[in-house]
Amino acid sequence: MVAVAASLAWTAAAAAGTEAAAKPLTADAQLERAFADVRRGALTSAMGEIDRLIERFPNFRLAYLVRGDLLLARAQPIAGLGNGAYAARDRFEELRAEARARMRAGREVPPANRVPRYLLQLDAKQTSAIVVDAERSRVYVYAIERGVPRLVRDFYSSIGKLGIGKERESDKKTPIGVYHVTSWIPRSKLPDLYGSGAFPIDYPNARDRLLGRTGYGIWIHGVPSDTYARAPLASDGCVALANPDLEALAAYVRPGATPVVIARQLEWVAPAALRADRDRFLAALEAWRRDWESNDVERYLAHYAQDFRASDRDLEGWKAHKRRVSAGKSWIKVSLDNLSVLRDPGADDLLSVTFDQNYRSSNLSQRMRKRQYWGREGARWTIVYEAPVRSPVLTLPESYPGGTRAGAPAAKRS
Repeated sequence: MVAVAASLAWTAAAAAGTEAAAKPLTADAQLERAFADVRRGALTSAMGEIDRLIERFPNFRLAYLVRGDLLLARAQPIAGLGNGAYAARDRFEELRAEARARMRAGREVPPANRVPRYLLQLDAKQTSAIVVDAERSRVYVYAIERGVPRLVRDFYSSIGKLGIGKERESDKKTPIGVYHVTSWIPRSKLPDLYGSGAFPIDYPNARDRLLGRTGYGIWIHGVPSDTYARAPLASDGCVALANPDLEALAAYVRPGATPVVIARQLEWVAPAALRADRDRFLAALEAWRRDWESNDVERYLAHYAQDFRASDRDLEGWKAHKRRVSAGKSWIKVSLDNLSVLRDPGADDLLSVTFDQNYRSSNLSQRMRKRQYWGREGARWTIVYEAPVRSPVLTLPESYPGGTRAGAPAAKRS
C-alpha cells in the first residue's frame, strides 16, 4: 500500500490550502487525510477516515475504490489505485482519472500572491466571478476586494467528453471564453441527470457567433442522485459539479450578473500587473468615450479596428452610419456605469467589456446595456465588436432527456 501512497501523493501543505478553512471538511480534504495516513503506514486510521467520508457521501465511488484497496492491502502489497478485477476496466480508469485530477489540484494550488489574469474589473452587481480551469478539472470562485481578486472557494468539476474548445453542435466539448450566468433552474424542474439544479450560461456569446460557432445549452449543473461526482471528461459540454459543491457554489452566484471565465489552463499574474493592465485599458476606454463626446467623428472612429463588426455592419458600414448620425448633432454627452472588464482566455489580448451606457445628445436620449470586444492593433487597444447586450434565451443541453433546444422552465435566484 506504500506504493499507493506514492502514486497518490498529495502534500500536507496542499491540504492546508484554499479549502482547509472550509467547515466541515471537503471531500478532497478528507481524501488527503486518508492518503496521509497511508503514507505513514497507518492503514487502520486511513480506513476510518474513508469510512467517515463514505458515511457523509454514500455515493462517492472513488472513496469506495480507495476502501477496497485498503482492504486488499491487508492481504497483499498494492501497486496502485484500483486493484483487482471487481469492476469494469473503463470504470476503473474513470475513477483513476478523477483521483489524478483531485490530487493535481492539491499539488498545484493557486500560487501565492498571484491572481487569474482575466478578472480586470467587475461591476457593482458582480460580487464574485467563476473561473474554470479545464485541464485541472477545477472551478474557482473569486471575490473582488479593493480591486484585487481573492479566492474564496474551489471545487472539482467535470467538462465535455472530448475536452475543451467547443466549435460546433454535438462536438462534446466545453467552450472557452467569457460567459455569464443567465438564470437558475431548481432541482424540482429538472430530470435527475442534473442533480441539485443548473445555472445556464450564455453560450454562444457574441464572439462565438462572429466566429461561426454553433451549439447551445451549456450549463453549470449537478450530477445524478446516485453519483457523487463524474469523471473529468464526462459531459456533453456542460460543467458538472458534485451536488453538495453546486449547492455551495450557488451562494456566490447571481443570475444575470455573475461572469464565468472558462480557460484551458489558468494563467496567473501578480496583483500589481493586473492593476497595471486594467489602468492601461481604462485609459483607452476613457479616450474613446471622450472622443465620442467631442463630436469629432473621425477621432471617435479612430478607436475602431480594421476587422470591426457590429451586429449588422462591418467597419465601413459603421463609419458611414456614424458620420450620418454625427452630422445632425450639436452636442453629445456619454457616461458609462457598472463597468465589467474581463480578459478572454480563448484569444490573445481580447477583452470583453460590458457597461450601462447613458447617451444624451441634442436630439436623442438613450440608455442601454452594451458589450464591446477590444483587441490589440500594435500597441493600441481598439474596438473589434460593439452591440447592445441581448436578452438571454434559455436552451436545453443536448443531453436533456427528450428535450428540444428551448423551453426549460427557469427561476431567477435573488
